[in-house]
Amino acid sequence: MKRLVALAAMFIMTAGLSFAGEWVGYLADEKCAAGGKAASEGHAGCAKKCVESGQAVAFVSEADKKVYKISNQAAVTEHVGHKVTLTGKLAGDSIEVENVKM
Repeated sequence: MKRLVALAAMFIMTAGLSFAGEWVGYLADEKCAAGGKAASEGHAGCAKKCVESGQAVAFVSEADKKVYKISNQAAVTEHVGHKVTLTGKLAGDSIEVENVKM
């Protein structure tokens, strides 16, 4: 029982930490990303228009189609609508982007 409590406490303490990683997927507008319409190059024009009109940029992982928020929007805006590889830190459901490769 003590081990279980210690393990649970360790999990809770590490849950708020950020983890470095690399992800492949598409940068899209947040609205379409949430609706599952954004994981393709064919969505690029629509995504750019939506971001220019005020929508936030989101990232859709190619591996599992999970949608992530981007904490530093300026790092990715010129790549909206494209398939990219992001390098950065994951904290919860948000990625702080350090590098973008097309």
